[in-house]
Amino acid sequence: MEKRWNKKNALWQLVYVLLYFVATLAVCGMGAVHPVLFVLYQVTAGVLITGITVKAFERIQAPFVALSFSLGLMLIFLLIGEFNLWHALPIAVIGILAEVIGLVIGNEKWAAIVAKSVVMSFSTFGYYGQIWFNRDFTYDCAVEEMPAGYAQQLMDCSPAWALPAVVIVGIGLSVCAAFITRKLFRLNVD
Repeated sequence: MEKRWNKKNALWQLVYVLLYFVATLAVCGMGAVHPVLFVLYQVTAGVLITGITVKAFERIQAPFVALSFSLGLMLIFLLIGEFNLWHALPIAVIGILAEVIGLVIGNEKWAAIVAKSVVMSFSTFGYYGQIWFNRDFTYDCAVEEMPAGYAQQLMDCSPAWALPAVVIVGIGLSVCAAFITRKLFRLNVD
């Protein structure tokens, strides 16, 4: 664990950003399997993304690690043609929020690493949040892009109460994933 950026850390962070992107794509890809999995994006993100960010935040305890995740993800979205305000704004907000958490608590503290990782697990919020905040658009996209019946199933399995439930369960699983990562990698962080 280092508190400064150097070439080695920058290379490691590039690897973590790429893994973060792959995990984000895996979360998004699960929505194609069934509409319930689309609704549960935050739950799967809490499981798949947290270990990556915990390891990165433990290895590099310097400022701007969270922002590098956000900027890297936005750059990749730009390159693959998926960059839009619904994706970019939440990704920017979570990066900034995670940096503020690190400044307030201290990047080297376990509580900050967990809190920042939980926040960064919301990388897909701009995508799945539209179910609740932009329903007509989501329905139209699902009709256009998914098999027949998918759009209506998606609307049926995403009542208003599902958003807070999914967020709460996702946060809980993200915290659990952080502690599992700590134990698996024998991270020595207080």
